[in-house]
Amino acid sequence: MFDGRLDCDPRMPNQLRPKIVSFSGIDGAGKTTQLLEFRNWLEQCGMHSILLTFWDDVVVLHRFREFVSHKAFKGDAGVGSPEKPLRRRDKNVTAWPVTAVRFFLYAADAINLRLKLRQLRKSNADVLIFDRYIYDELANLPLKRFPARTFLRLIARLVPKPDVAYLIDADPGAALARKPEYPLEFLQRNRESYLAMAGLHGGITIIEPASIEAMATKVKKAIRQQLSGFEGKLTELPVAP
Repeated sequence: MFDGRLDCDPRMPNQLRPKIVSFSGIDGAGKTTQLLEFRNWLEQCGMHSILLTFWDDVVVLHRFREFVSHKAFKGDAGVGSPEKPLRRRDKNVTAWPVTAVRFFLYAADAINLRLKLRQLRKSNADVLIFDRYIYDELANLPLKRFPARTFLRLIARLVPKPDVAYLIDADPGAALARKPEYPLEFLQRNRESYLAMAGLHGGITIIEPASIEAMATKVKKAIRQQLSGFEGKLTELPVAP
């Protein structure tokens, strides 16, 4: 467990709730590790959070889409691990008819995300944490092409922008070793697409590749700097070596 800590103030104005924090990045980047550490930190500070997984909680007809994808592209299902590598074929399929379908599906997901956030705004949570966001779908598009960039800008206007959006960057080779599902060439291309998406969209905090501890420190410092009203609740303590 990460030893460096940021101290907590027990006061938290109700009108500040809930804030939206999202974690994005290529497969194997370490998003889950960072968001769970982040959520644990919030709980230690007495703050209530709700964790949402974009694929399970937001994506429209996700089970049907997964079934069709496996049938059409003949890829492996499940989550890869160093002990059990997989050969996934879904988002790494880039034929133009597939991209056209993605425009339609991602627009539906964006609308559903907007509606879900409207409901969640009424919750008693201090922070809504998203394991992936609409950004992770947009990064699957060919953003070097004008139609994809135009679509990204339209979706950006439709979907509420997180108060803090993290892009957990990672070396594709290291990510592949942690989560062997997609070819290295795709992970390299996907990482470039994430960075391009962050540049086009703006307002996304990029956490550069580093140790788990160093990345956790950057995540926590960024939240203090960017969320107004949290300064009194989350105050910095010296970080353990």
